[in-house]
Amino acid sequence: MRRKPGRVRSHACAMQGLVGDSPQGARNERAPLCSVAGRPIRAAPLHHAPMTSKAATVLLNIAHAVDHMFLLIFAAAVAAIAADFGLARWEDLMPYGTGAFVLYGLGALPAGRLGDVWGRRSMMVLFFFGMGGAALLCAVTRTPWELAGALTLVGAFSAIYHPVGIPMLLQRAQRPGATIGLNGLVGNLGIAVAALLTGLLTDRLGWRAAFAVPGLACIVLGFVFMRMVPREAEPPARRKSGTAPVRLTPALLARVLAVMTAASITGSMLFNFTTNGNPQLLGERLRGIVEEPALVGALLAAVYALASVAQVVVGWLIDRFALKPLYLGVTLAQVPILFLAASAQGWVFYLLLLMAMVFIFGAIPFSDSMIARYVDDRIRSSVAGMRFTISLGVSSLAVWLLGPVVKASGFGTLLTAMAVIALCTSCAVLLLPSERRLPASAVS
Repeated sequence: MRRKPGRVRSHACAMQGLVGDSPQGARNERAPLCSVAGRPIRAAPLHHAPMTSKAATVLLNIAHAVDHMFLLIFAAAVAAIAADFGLARWEDLMPYGTGAFVLYGLGALPAGRLGDVWGRRSMMVLFFFGMGGAALLCAVTRTPWELAGALTLVGAFSAIYHPVGIPMLLQRAQRPGATIGLNGLVGNLGIAVAALLTGLLTDRLGWRAAFAVPGLACIVLGFVFMRMVPREAEPPARRKSGTAPVRLTPALLARVLAVMTAASITGSMLFNFTTNGNPQLLGERLRGIVEEPALVGALLAAVYALASVAQVVVGWLIDRFALKPLYLGVTLAQVPILFLAASAQGWVFYLLLLMAMVFIFGAIPFSDSMIARYVDDRIRSSVAGMRFTISLGVSSLAVWLLGPVVKASGFGTLLTAMAVIALCTSCAVLLLPSERRLPASAVS
């Protein structure tokens, strides 16, 4: 259906806080009215942040792929690394990657704050060069503890992206849901690339090349970013005016941020369990059917690539419908699929894994959408950093627990526990305030 000039879709205030286009494409001064938790509010027009250039948009999306890819190289190559280091089982090496995910969470808070007060472009330059250098360091390690230190450094630099890169991408985005959805697609394609490229490089050149080749490419991207993305006129925190797209009372905002953080913790645990455990899980459930590591990596890459499309669909829906029922539906769908996957084998398991990853990836855009909707851009990196520090700091336990749990009880027990975690996410989402469109007469 075509949008009429000068009008707003009935769902517009739910995500964008933007007013409908005039015939000339300009924004109206009055924003749409909507209700959150039964209270009338007016969404604020966005005009305080600089528009993100096309070059910056492309490079920031690529950076999301780099971020996820580098964090998962270790998980994809862990069996080969363990054999090279003289360990009998890959599960014994897996806990050495915990530091990367702890710093991935803990580092987000200072990274977000620096993004607001020092500048997001400067932090992203640090991201590209830091990630590349840390990956090269991983490639030359000789012992498990040396690798643990280098991986922790990867985690420290990877912490920069989400609280800095995504707010930079969303500056004056006219359709934040679609922007976040596309960004999520590209980011999770990085997961697919990690599974595919790491398998190929490890098979052909050894596991060290799986770190070194992407590391060099990342440093090249850093130079391209410096060349193509202009400096900011001023850091976000120094801008003189600004407001959240949708303004809430302090009590409602605190409630939304608390629910968002709780749901992010459980959702991140599912993400960490799956993306770190899937290479070994898929190899086990397809044993006797698919034996080549490179082919297992290709099948897993296909799962991630197809599942990543869910983020684009969810982003499109977020721009058009109320967030709470969408979020609840996505999280509830995870529960029965994970329960069924716990006992499935062969190609039936592969199909269930694909379905599970569709909904796990599909849940990712909601947290960033809430920040984009309710938080002033001048402090958005700091708020995002705080959320990541709490949620990812706690969920990093999933990486530490993965090896010991699988070694003691098997993947079936792990998948059952993940179904319970998904149910906890749904319970948290139920506490979000409801939203609906109000007629113009509802607010004076």
